[in-house]
Amino acid sequence: MNSNASASALADSDVRTFSMKANRFTHLAVAVRLAMTASLALLAADASAQSFDDARAAYGEGRFLDAAEHGEALGTSEGYALAARSLSIYAHYVATDGERKEIIDRAIRVAEEALRADSANPEGLYQAAHAYGRFAQHNGKMTVLRKGTMGKIRDLLEAAIALDPGFADAVLALGGWHADVHDAGRVARWMYGGNRERAAELFERALEMMPNSRVALYEYAVRLPDLDKDGGSERAGQLLARAAELRVADVYDGFIQELVLAELAAREGR
Repeated sequence: MNSNASASALADSDVRTFSMKANRFTHLAVAVRLAMTASLALLAADASAQSFDDARAAYGEGRFLDAAEHGEALGTSEGYALAARSLSIYAHYVATDGERKEIIDRAIRVAEEALRADSANPEGLYQAAHAYGRFAQHNGKMTVLRKGTMGKIRDLLEAAIALDPGFADAVLALGGWHADVHDAGRVARWMYGGNRERAAELFERALEMMPNSRVALYEYAVRLPDLDKDGGSERAGQLLARAAELRVADVYDGFIQELVLAELAAREGR
């Protein structure tokens, strides 16, 4: 073999060797990138889970504004829904008169963010109804009727139940809606269709799904005397007594326990 041929062969060999090494390096680089991407995704998921856990922990401890901050920061439908729940509870049970309107407005905005992130999230629908319900509680009847708030609440609760028929909290809330609209008078009944029999049916269904829920026992008990003129008052006392015996699960549950005990005390004084 002449010198030119030998040089050409060596050059071809070097090119093949370099090409093989380059391919191995490329494959290695791709594998490293994939591994890093997977690791970052796992870290992000873990951080998100931890943040949601932080929000839930803050909620359970009664740090409702902290829970709202954590939930909103997640930017997910679940996070926004928890934030809206925290704000709605804070507005009703903790907020001063001066800050209540702002907190309720924020709860409504955050609940709407939950639905923008996922319009088919039953919890988001329920918490939107919850936020509008707090608005209704703290505004005059004419304002609520003029804004169509009660219709919004009904539609949101019915949508949540349609997506998840076993959603006990939404069933309970819809029972309360029917009872309260019926009790609000002829105009409200005519506009929205609140029905006493439907209210009792939904309350009974909610109690079947969560028989040891203090809030379910309380919400039904305070409405039973109007829903059942005959034996409603006696049964209401039984439900309240059951509710009072339950272990307090968290700060919000403690708020409900205070209402239960106050109602029992009021009944004893009658």
